[in-house]
Amino acid sequence: MKVSELARGMTILYNGELYEIIEYEHSKRGRGDPLARTKLKHLLTGRVISKVFQGAEDVEQVFLEERPIQYLYRSGNEQYFMDSENYEQFPISSEQLGESIYYLKEGMELGGLFFRGELVKIELPNFVYLRVVETPPGVRGDTASGGEKPAKLETGLEVKVPLFVNPGDLIKVDTRSGKYIERAG
Repeated sequence: MKVSELARGMTILYNGELYEIIEYEHSKRGRGDPLARTKLKHLLTGRVISKVFQGAEDVEQVFLEERPIQYLYRSGNEQYFMDSENYEQFPISSEQLGESIYYLKEGMELGGLFFRGELVKIELPNFVYLRVVETPPGVRGDTASGGEKPAKLETGLEVKVPLFVNPGDLIKVDTRSGKYIERAG
């Protein structure tokens, strides 16, 4: 593959292992070969490395098969998912999932990305509804602009919420930014 064909979000096979390009910067200087400075996330371990690609390197773009999956449960450091088509179960380590783990609820329907029959990545919905388990009481007059306070959610995620949100409230959270969107009820 040429350096200019690489892009952020692409999944590649590099040194025989699967990586996702999480940062990409292309540059061309004078008569030399083009360069691509990248940060690559290993899809099986979650480890992030920096790599500079020059010219045409031994990199192959990988197309992952997408199938519907359901989150089942957590056992130790493993999260278990079930393929909704054939009911086969797949474990993924918490390190591999990274921050995604804070948006998972048992029974949740997701997209699963498979490589050679193995689940390597999950795709979260853009928004999830999570219950507030802990937040300090909001005090009126604390701020002129409405104000925010920290809240701990049922999955362990911590977000800033408006002062009127109370423990037990169901809130909508954006999985891409980790921010509070609205109270759901």
